[in-house]
Amino acid sequence: MLLKPLHMAFGKLLRQVNPVAKPRPTSTGRPTPSRQVNRWVWWLAPGLLVKRWLFLSVTGVLLVGIGLMVWLNLTPVFRTGRVLGDILRAITTYFPSYVSGPVGILLGLGLILWGQTRAVGAITDVLVPDQEEKLLDVLLTQRRLSRGPKIVVIGGGTGLSNLLRGLKHYSANITAIVTVADDGGSSGRLRREIGVLPPGDIRNCLSALADEEKLLTELFKYRFEAGSGLVGHSFGNLFLTAMSEVTGDLEQAIAASSKVLAIRGQVLPSTLSDVQLWAELKDGRRIVGESKIAEARGQIVTIGCLPANPPALPKAIKAIEEADYIVIGPGSLYTSIIPNLLVPEIVEAIAVQRVPRIYVCNIMTEPGETEGFSVSDHIRAIDSACGRYLFDGVLVQKALPSAAVITHYAKQGVGPVLLDRDAITASGRRIIAANIMEEQTNLTVRHNSQHLARVLLRWYSRTQRLW
Repeated sequence: MLLKPLHMAFGKLLRQVNPVAKPRPTSTGRPTPSRQVNRWVWWLAPGLLVKRWLFLSVTGVLLVGIGLMVWLNLTPVFRTGRVLGDILRAITTYFPSYVSGPVGILLGLGLILWGQTRAVGAITDVLVPDQEEKLLDVLLTQRRLSRGPKIVVIGGGTGLSNLLRGLKHYSANITAIVTVADDGGSSGRLRREIGVLPPGDIRNCLSALADEEKLLTELFKYRFEAGSGLVGHSFGNLFLTAMSEVTGDLEQAIAASSKVLAIRGQVLPSTLSDVQLWAELKDGRRIVGESKIAEARGQIVTIGCLPANPPALPKAIKAIEEADYIVIGPGSLYTSIIPNLLVPEIVEAIAVQRVPRIYVCNIMTEPGETEGFSVSDHIRAIDSACGRYLFDGVLVQKALPSAAVITHYAKQGVGPVLLDRDAITASGRRIIAANIMEEQTNLTVRHNSQHLARVLLRWYSRTQRLW
C-alpha cells in the first residue's frame, strides 16, 4: 500500500534536488605541459606527506640494489663500480661535470616524479575519474581541517545547525551536543508512536556537517505529502529512526549515519534518557512538554525535566574534557540550550574546563519564551538553570536590524535582544560585539554562518593564549 506513495514522493524529491544536469563539455586534447608540471608541483605541496614517502621509496630502491649486491658476495659491487667509473669518465670527457652532473640529477628526478604521478594518477582515475585537481584540493583541505581546534558546540534547533555550517570550514574536530527533549512535529510523532528519541535536531546537525550539504539538507528536510502514516514525516527523521532500529540505539545510529554521510566531526545527544521538559510560569501554571511551553505564552520562572538529573552520554563528557573551545548556542533559550544544561554531568564538565568558553546570544527574542529579554536576562536564565558559571564571554549582534524587520517581529510581540553592557559586565562576562546577522527576504533574521564562525575563531585565537 505504501509503495506507490513512496515512489511518487521520492520521484518528486529527486526532481527537486537533482534537476537534469547539462552535459559537461568533454575535451579530447591532452593536458598542456605547463598544466602537467603544475599538477606535479601540487603533489609536492607541504602537508600532503608525499615528499617523505617519495624519498622513502627512492631509499628503498637503493637498499634493494645494495642488498642484491651483498647477497651475491660483493663480486658485482667491484665490477659495477668499475663499469660505472668507465662510463662516468667517458661522459665527462665529452661533457664537463658541471653540465653532465645537473643533467643527470634532473633526469633522475624527472623519472621519479613521472613514475610516482603515473601511479597516483592510476589510483585517481579509479576513485575520482578526471578529477585529480579536486582530489588534491580534498587532500589539502583534509590536512588543514584535521589540525583545527577541538570545538564543542552545545545547543539545538536551527541555530546550532546554522553555526555548524560555518565552523566545518575551520576544523574537522567538531562535536555538536544536541538536546533530545523535542516532542513536536515529526520528531514528536515518532517519539510517541515508536518510542525512539526525537531525531529532528540531530538530523539538522548531520546535514549541516556533511560535505554535500545542500543536497543532503534537501533530502533530509523533505516531508512526505502522501501515503498512509507518512504525511508530515521528514525523510531524515525516518532515516535516523530506521538506523536506530537496525543498530540498537540512537547513539549507534548517529555513528553509523555519520560514516555513511561522511560528516566533518560528530553529533552526540546530551543524554539517551527519554527526557520531557516542564516549566513553571509566573501565573502559576505548570506546563509539561517542550512544544507546549512556547504555546503557553507565559513568563517562565523555573524549568526542569523528567526524569530529573538524567545521565549524560559518556562520549559527550569525553568530548568536553578534550575540548580546546566550548561554544554554547545559538538557539532557543529554554527549549534548545537549557535542556542540555539540565544534565548535571555536562554542566560539571563544562564548569571545570580551563579553555575559552563563549555563549552566542540570539539576535531576536522569541514568542512564548523570551519576550522582553535583554542579553543579561539570557545569561541570568542560563546561570539560574544550571547553578554554575559556565562561560566567560558572550557574543552579541552589534547593529540593530532594519526598521522593516523590527516592525515585522513586533507584530508577534517580540523584538531585538537589547545589549545592556553594565549588567553583563557585572555578571563577569566579556562582551564580544560583531555584525553577524543576515536579513532574509521574508523579513526574518538569522546568524550568518560564515561571519559567525569567523568571529568565533578569531576570539578563540586571541583568547587561547591566556589559558
